Amino acid sequence: MKIFNYVRRQIVTRKKILTVTPGNVVRLFSEEESAQLVNLWISTFGKDHKGLKDEQFLWHIFSYNHYPSTEGDEALKQYSAQFGTEFIVLSNDRKIAFLTDQLPDSTSLYDYYVFPPNFAWTMAFTHEAGWLGPYFARHPDPNALDRANEVAVGKAMEAELARKNGWA
Repeated sequence: MKIFNYVRRQIVTRKKILTVTPGNVVRLFSEEESAQLVNLWISTFGKDHKGLKDEQFLWHIFSYNHYPSTEGDEALKQYSAQFGTEFIVLSNDRKIAFLTDQLPDSTSLYDYYVFPPNFAWTMAFTHEAGWLGPYFARHPDPNALDRANEVAVGKAMEAELARKNGWA
C-alpha cells in the first residue's frame, strides 16, 4: 500500500517529476487545459490584467497591490483554514497543472498557485517567500463558492461513511 501511495503522489511529465505533499495527484491537465486554467485565474484575480505582464510571475498581481491579498504568515494561516475535496495546482510557467485530493503543503514546482476548482480563493507560493509572499486572496464574491465547497466536503464525508459501513 505504501508503494501505491508513493507512486500516486508523483507523476512524471515530459519535463519533470511532479510531487505533492500531502495527498495524491489525481489528474494531470494537458497544456491546453492548463492555459484555460490560467485564463480563468486571470479573469478572477487579474482585475482587467492590471499589473500582469506575460513574462512575469502571476503573483505580481498581489505584490503590486492590484488585487487585495494577505501575505506571509497571515496568508499561510488563511490558507491552512481552507477546505474542499479537490485542489488545482498551477505552475507559474502556465504549462503544468494538476488536481490533488488534499490541500498541499508543498509541491515540486518552483512558483505555483493552489485553488479549488470553483476559484473561491487562491494561494500563491513564490520563490521569494519571506520577502515577497506567499499570498492568499479570496474571490470577489466568495460566500456562495465557500458554501459549495462546504457541501462538497459534506458529501465526501457521507460517501466515506457509506463505504465504511458497506452501504455503497
